[in-house]
Amino acid sequence: MTAKILEGKVFATQIKEEVKCDVESLKAEYGVTPGLAVIIVGENPASKVYVANKHRSCGEVGIYSAVIEMPEDTTKEQLLKKIDELNKDEKIHGILVQLPLPAHISADEAEILDFIHPDKDVDGFHPINVGKLSVGQEHLVPCTPLGCIKMMELAGIEIKGKNAVVIGRSNIVGKPMFNLLLSRHATVTVCHSHTKNLAEVTRLADILVVAIGKPNFVTADMVKPGAVVIDVGINRIAPKKLVGDVDFESVKEVAGAITPVPGGVGLLTIAMLMHNTVKAARIQFNR
Repeated sequence: MTAKILEGKVFATQIKEEVKCDVESLKAEYGVTPGLAVIIVGENPASKVYVANKHRSCGEVGIYSAVIEMPEDTTKEQLLKKIDELNKDEKIHGILVQLPLPAHISADEAEILDFIHPDKDVDGFHPINVGKLSVGQEHLVPCTPLGCIKMMELAGIEIKGKNAVVIGRSNIVGKPMFNLLLSRHATVTVCHSHTKNLAEVTRLADILVVAIGKPNFVTADMVKPGAVVIDVGINRIAPKKLVGDVDFESVKEVAGAITPVPGGVGLLTIAMLMHNTVKAARIQFNR
């Protein structure tokens, strides 16, 4: 058995089409154009590529995009002042600070991100949004796990009543993934670096989500035949070679469906950022 390949491009295109329709609806109903501001501090080459991709995606779906470039030596106070301006700017409905921050302010990352108004927090990292998610209120949700859920829904993959295992407990993927699966009535187990007999746990999973940043960590013997395997990891093992946390070549012969790396979950993250920006605009218009 060879698994069905869950191509991120297919689902990202569908999500962007939905977002484009939502943008047109907002304009028609209320005369509102959703706006996203992305702040980039410094000259990190990878960050510049990510920001350019976000800017381009905004243009594709009709979202107003503001890219704010700040110098490498920007202070915490200067960055907080810029966020405060954007919090008060009615043209801007979503704010994103591109990570990583320069070394001299990286220790202040939590304080900086928490300064974004919860209704404009399109990354879904603010403690208020995290708290709402934990009690089943999906306000603004982290883009990557939300994209995984949306992909499964579009692919017709049943979540209700399934055994789901999440490897990884990060605030960005693992923990929100747990809450999203739980709210959709899966029975969810979260595994981490201290989990004993990991393979015994993962072999029980109908849905296996892996987000730990270890190349090719999950092998075929750890996967239940027919399982849905979602690989959130992205690891550079050579200058031009990216792999996920799952050993794709072996696991695809066991799984029922699997996401590739590259070309899988990563493409959904930006699509869900567009989704969150439109949702944020509706939240702010209706409050």
